[in-house]
Amino acid sequence: MKFSEIVEKLGEAAVSNSLTINKELDPEITGTAAIDDESSSSTISYVEGVKFKTFVNATNASALILPKDKDLQTQALERGIAWIETSNSRLLFAKTIAIFYQPWRPAAEIHPTAVIHPTAKIGLNVYIGAHVVIQAEAEIGNDVCIHPNVVIYPNCKIGDRTILHANCSIHERTQIGMDCQINSGSVIGAEGFGFIPTATGWEKMHQSGYTILEDGVEIGCNTTIDRPAVGETRIGRNTVIDNLVQIGHGCKTGVGCAIAAQTGMAGGVELGNRVILAGQVGIANQVKFGDGSIASANSGVHSDVPPGETVSGYPAVSHSQYLKVSAILNRLPEMYQMFRKWKRKLGNL
Repeated sequence: MKFSEIVEKLGEAAVSNSLTINKELDPEITGTAAIDDESSSSTISYVEGVKFKTFVNATNASALILPKDKDLQTQALERGIAWIETSNSRLLFAKTIAIFYQPWRPAAEIHPTAVIHPTAKIGLNVYIGAHVVIQAEAEIGNDVCIHPNVVIYPNCKIGDRTILHANCSIHERTQIGMDCQINSGSVIGAEGFGFIPTATGWEKMHQSGYTILEDGVEIGCNTTIDRPAVGETRIGRNTVIDNLVQIGHGCKTGVGCAIAAQTGMAGGVELGNRVILAGQVGIANQVKFGDGSIASANSGVHSDVPPGETVSGYPAVSHSQYLKVSAILNRLPEMYQMFRKWKRKLGNL
């Protein structure tokens, strides 16, 4: 489509753009691309800040989404590149991708190889793929998309417009809200790790609780969210969870949390609203995170984190303290040599 058509589709978000300066600069755009893609002619890309200005001189893109910086905009025009101005280039680029690409969704049908229990309730306009199994008393909402080989255990509830990708498993009594997305290989609502040590071995504690995903939750591939012995494991509305995440029994997250890959949450962990856990964070039992707190990558968190606090390291401490410790750590060889020197001098006194 023409650049001017993209501007029109983006609406108010693209009011400030190069067409107000040069209406003739209206290239044909065939899609989106990375700024450094050498084969990206006739595409639109984005620049997040002035520090990336060298990309504007080198890119093959025909249009750019730029921050509010006149020098970058002038630089683009001098190269014949159309631009859109915005305060959040990455966000507007995401909206632009959605203009050119929509995830594939099959038409509503029930594949003949699907096995659906007679007591299950299936909503309107639902797609159920090959070899799907839906067990007793399960409830599937309207416009749900269930890809091949998904297994839905008894008494589960799946909300409207939710997408279950291939090979994921939804265990008994799990409740998934509306507009959720569960990616391939994930297991929602399986048994938590509940065993009691006895003189003769491990006694199993049956996990009779529930797993609840509120509306708008997105789960990556091969992530596991366990149900507890009693009560519930709950993932708050609009929370996003990456691939290969383990969420233990009885955990709870607030609204709008983000959990990156290979994070592990032991039982009973509670996250407030808008908490961010970076990659490979490990959290001990019963730890609580306040609203807006952050754990940086590879942190090991063993105690509660106050609201708004950022923690780093293993064991995790406040990020400011972690930076001081890291600075000292880099000087340890030098400090050790100094220590040995003074030890020899003091030993001769």
